[in-house]
Amino acid sequence: MVPTVPTVTLVVAMRNEAAHIANCLDSIAAQDHPADRLEVLVYDGESDDDSVAIALGRADGRPGWAVLPNPRRIQAAAWNAGIAIATGDIVGIVSGHAVLAPDYVRRAVEAIEATGADMVGGPVNAVGGGPIGEAVSIAISTPFGVGGARHHYATERTEVDTVFMGLARRETYQRFPFDESMVRNQDDELSYRLLDAGGRIVCDPAIVSAYTSRATLEGLWTQYFDYGRWKVRVIQAHPRQVRIRHLVPIGLVGAFGVAGLAAIVGDAGRRLLALLLIAYLGAIVAATFRYGRGRSAGIMAALAAAYPTMHLSYGFGMIRGLWQFRDGWRRRTPPR
Repeated sequence: MVPTVPTVTLVVAMRNEAAHIANCLDSIAAQDHPADRLEVLVYDGESDDDSVAIALGRADGRPGWAVLPNPRRIQAAAWNAGIAIATGDIVGIVSGHAVLAPDYVRRAVEAIEATGADMVGGPVNAVGGGPIGEAVSIAISTPFGVGGARHHYATERTEVDTVFMGLARRETYQRFPFDESMVRNQDDELSYRLLDAGGRIVCDPAIVSAYTSRATLEGLWTQYFDYGRWKVRVIQAHPRQVRIRHLVPIGLVGAFGVAGLAAIVGDAGRRLLALLLIAYLGAIVAATFRYGRGRSAGIMAALAAAYPTMHLSYGFGMIRGLWQFRDGWRRRTPPR
């Protein structure tokens, strides 16, 4: 007997993605998974650019494709809406910034069936335009940039604590929906809930996609500040899933803050601050030469700026989150 090819639903969340959504949807249309076994649900968060027109043009004439409204605008709401009406045996979430390899869906199905994992996904293959965009794509794909977050740079199939654009059986997503109170880090929060329940998440580098990274340091700062801020909510809900890498950025900001105050008081404080600065700048230089080797001088300089932008913005974001979500500590879960 020939085994039945599983049906797959991809839920795409977008808002003002006119620059990216055509490439995203074209890559979905080019999948080598049978077209009659693929459902595509595109949710638009009230875009005020040409995103909807572009998406409607790509969906026109394709059975199983639909473009639907997402009045709440946030990704978690879009993905939950799609999961609720999905008909696929397997459901995958897709960012409007992503471009999928032609065998993306097929490889994901194979990984789920081969590993028995509750959720699978591929590593974050970031791409960017211009020196800053390319530097950012390097920074967010290296251990110095993101610590032990192996789903950013895994080179072999491995179990992880969260994954980029996860794919899972429909019943898994129905059991573990996204927390719509989470504006950021909603995929982390869902992953930790799944792990707390004894689930397994696998990152497989055969599941290939590309993600367009931020093209400015200002955009990178805003992105990672928000990641740090909302990470506090995730930690409140899932303290057992806290890892050292999650606390390093706030520790770095705290160390510089304490040393800076000590430097005002006396020479010992100034020596401590100088030592911290020399050590951190030395680490940045070492990482820049290691991961930026062979790149242009402009990209190397941008990479050296991208690393502290990520680290410090995440740390300051966590400090903001500690204050903003302070009520969550008393309740032991994030306020909803």
